[in-house]
Amino acid sequence: MAVLLNSRLQILNHMSKENIDAAASDQNEVQDTEMTSPENSQGSQQDNNSEFNDAAIEDSPESALEKLEKAVASEQDKFLRLFAEFENYKKRTSKERMDLFKTANQEVIVAMLPVVDDFERAMKELSKDQDSELYKGVGLIQNKFLGILKNKGLEEVVAAAGDTFDSEMHDAITQIPAPNKKMKGKIIDVIEKGFQLGDKIIRHPKVVVGN
Repeated sequence: MAVLLNSRLQILNHMSKENIDAAASDQNEVQDTEMTSPENSQGSQQDNNSEFNDAAIEDSPESALEKLEKAVASEQDKFLRLFAEFENYKKRTSKERMDLFKTANQEVIVAMLPVVDDFERAMKELSKDQDSELYKGVGLIQNKFLGILKNKGLEEVVAAAGDTFDSEMHDAITQIPAPNKKMKGKIIDVIEKGFQLGDKIIRHPKVVVGN
């Protein structure tokens, strides 16, 4: 009986020692966790603070002002481009309209040039009796008619005997032997007058050139 009691006491002592060791081990693990958890908590807090600071920097007043300035500059650039395109459009349409008016005037005036020639021939024939009323009347009509054409921009292209021939300005209908060396390459006679409308020659003077 005594031997059985001693055996049970040894078993109980052994079990108590194991329980005490296990409890001590659990307590050490808890302490380790408590010691490491503040560091983890501090690291997490630092990460959160970093993200908050980045967001604050992105949404700072200076960053918003820069974005606004860039947007305004972009809109100003678009406006200037549109304004320049509109100005070019106005200039182009204005030029086209003026060219259209000039072309219309040119066609009418060119059609009137034979009438100018007829007045020249009539006045040359009537000049034989410059005191006649017919000569004076036709002269008045001629001056009035030429005045109207002049107001529309018509001008005579100056060409006279002795002038140097210019192929870009004069229209040589024939060449004849020059009466002297000085008249070679020069105008001998003007057969038909030339006219220009503004800066554009609408009819070249027809001339005879010496060779």
